[in-house]
Amino acid sequence: MSRLFGTDGVRGIANQELTIELVMRLGRVAGFLATKEGRGKVLVGRDTRLSGEMLAAALIAGITSSGADVYDLGVIPTPGVAYLCRSLEADLGAVISASHNPFDDNGVKFFGSDGYKLTDVEEDRIASYIVDSKGSSIEDTLPHPVAEKIGRVRKIDDAWQMYADFVKSTANFSLEGYKIALDCANGAAYLAAPNVLESLGAEVILLNADPNGKNINQSCGSTHPDQLKEAVIRSGAQVGIAHDGDADRVIFVDEKGEIVDGDHLMAIVALDLMERNELPNKGIAATIYSNLGLKDVLSKHGGTVHITDNGDRYVLQEMLKSGLILGGEQSGHIIFLNYNSTGDGLISAIRLLEVIVRKRKPLSELTAQMFTFPQLLVNVRVKDKILVMESELVKQAIKKATEELGKEGRIFVRPSGTESLIRVMGEARDSGMVRKIVNEVAAAIASVDKDN
Repeated sequence: MSRLFGTDGVRGIANQELTIELVMRLGRVAGFLATKEGRGKVLVGRDTRLSGEMLAAALIAGITSSGADVYDLGVIPTPGVAYLCRSLEADLGAVISASHNPFDDNGVKFFGSDGYKLTDVEEDRIASYIVDSKGSSIEDTLPHPVAEKIGRVRKIDDAWQMYADFVKSTANFSLEGYKIALDCANGAAYLAAPNVLESLGAEVILLNADPNGKNINQSCGSTHPDQLKEAVIRSGAQVGIAHDGDADRVIFVDEKGEIVDGDHLMAIVALDLMERNELPNKGIAATIYSNLGLKDVLSKHGGTVHITDNGDRYVLQEMLKSGLILGGEQSGHIIFLNYNSTGDGLISAIRLLEVIVRKRKPLSELTAQMFTFPQLLVNVRVKDKILVMESELVKQAIKKATEELGKEGRIFVRPSGTESLIRVMGEARDSGMVRKIVNEVAAAIASVDKDN
């Protein structure tokens, strides 16, 4: 039986896979588990999706029916909920969001009292009340408090402002004289992000900060930066900043209109911290999909990149294990542990702007510190992923590619988790070598699939 929780909470099309009945059950279990002695305290935040209010109502009903109190934060970036879990001393936090996905998707993810996302074990504990090993629900066996023991709902209308004030408190510099183009993806950052930048003195060219429930991530934000690139060039801005729907990610555009991704952000900030002896263990954490250029530039300056499996939870695990304060993904999901307990797009933006202001250098010059190794990704459609991956011909092709690339490159061959595809990703200093290696492995996969 597949897990109820995926890589980032319970996801699905709102009112289809992610029904109000399922969300109410999640709320009942979460409220029950949050209530230890006396009344539990659960924070609920959401992004700007049309289905957000509906699902929030279901989640809140479930939580309060278990006897826990709810603090309704309204629309707020995901990292804002993580921060408020700590500052408001909550037992649990919940976010209703599908991050960078289209508006008809939605999801529910939980944070603990420490502001960290729940572990797999904790998520599976919640799931076990909803669907047990026999496929039956045991959520109905939970207590049904009555009278004064029913949970209460308190609205915090300025929750986003509380979070914005926290972000501003981490900035000890001025943005006077800086023009910044800001794309809020019509999502959860539409109030907090411009508030932070303007309070620090920046002139903000604001894009996609008029959510209507349906336009979140729609041809905008960190996954669609074309509008931002055009705005930077048109306005003469020094920097462009793009968040995703729930603002746990961020990417940048330099003054020339070029994309600056999460790998370059980590390189710029890590090198700056190392210069000032403020990077613990001279290391950062990044996933297997981060560009080899990140490892290359840090090693040249005496630093180390701890490589993890794909996913922010694995990045966080390595950071906690190795005593690191910086880690993240190429997508712009960056964790600054000395500021927040999860990926935080606003904090990430402040940290990059701090380096730009201190060094008085354009973003393009800072980005040039890291050479980006050429990458090529080819998706090969197959009938049977397992059979192809177990083929001796494919294994030999991968081995040969690995030997040819040596230490100057790498090859990844992995089946898609959701489609009948095998992904072949190659990376090396020489783009011609990358193209040759990837095409040879892809051809071997296609040959095996054809013969079967």
